[in-house]
Amino acid sequence: MPVRNSSTARQLRLGAELRKLREAAGISSTEAGRLLGTSQAQISNIETGRVGVSGNRVRMLAINYRCTDHELIEALTTMAEERRRGWWDHYQDILPTGLLDLAAAEHHATALRVAQALTVPGLLQTPEHARAVFREFVPALKPHEVEHRVSHRVKRQEILFRDRPTTYTAILHEAALRMQFGGVETARAQLTHVISMTERENITISVIPFSVTSFPISGHGVDYYYGAVPQLDTVHLDAAHGAQWVDAAASLQRYRLMLDRMQEVALDPAPSRELMHRIAKST
Repeated sequence: MPVRNSSTARQLRLGAELRKLREAAGISSTEAGRLLGTSQAQISNIETGRVGVSGNRVRMLAINYRCTDHELIEALTTMAEERRRGWWDHYQDILPTGLLDLAAAEHHATALRVAQALTVPGLLQTPEHARAVFREFVPALKPHEVEHRVSHRVKRQEILFRDRPTTYTAILHEAALRMQFGGVETARAQLTHVISMTERENITISVIPFSVTSFPISGHGVDYYYGAVPQLDTVHLDAAHGAQWVDAAASLQRYRLMLDRMQEVALDPAPSRELMHRIAKST
């Protein structure tokens, strides 16, 4: 398998967190290199994700930076020691790198919390629904490109069914449940699938009904990934101009508040399921 040329989002995040520790300690990259027995250029390459770093070096850097947050240090060390390639790397020559990073983020997240106003989240989509969505991409995807994305999306969903399934919370607007991508039969099957997913202990789905007249939404999907420690939480925004990763503390707080507010106005899981059954009957 060819080596991926660009740094992964996870490598970039590790480097960024190490830079934060260094800057919090008031240590220059030149001094950091000297303390580690290497060069300023090597520190820069580590912090920008251009080169990897061993777990032992992460611990040494943490000592040099006088970091006493042991949980954070262990989480960063684990990130550094991840050497095994993921299943998503098999798609590296046929899908955009952003989709590989998305699968990796979902795989490593301790829990996921998502909000969608107009579409069913990818981890809850049936293959037929996903195929219908991908066929509407602009510019248009070729048939084989559509199928690659469908298989990748279905493979991502395995985190909800593995031995220790990821805890998944979704807040959906009623509009997303009434969209008929692919036609009536596909839409009905998709809604039936979402209802069945609510029966899993690790999945919670709440619906914001049309009767709610005010709630915060940014116009695109919001995916909140909980890390091993709060400092490693990440938000993924999927917009028409491309995906965006957010990890600044202030921004994470803003998105947590947004999701909290949406949760407050959404129906509880049981009435949400009742609403979905009514929509299914009318579809």
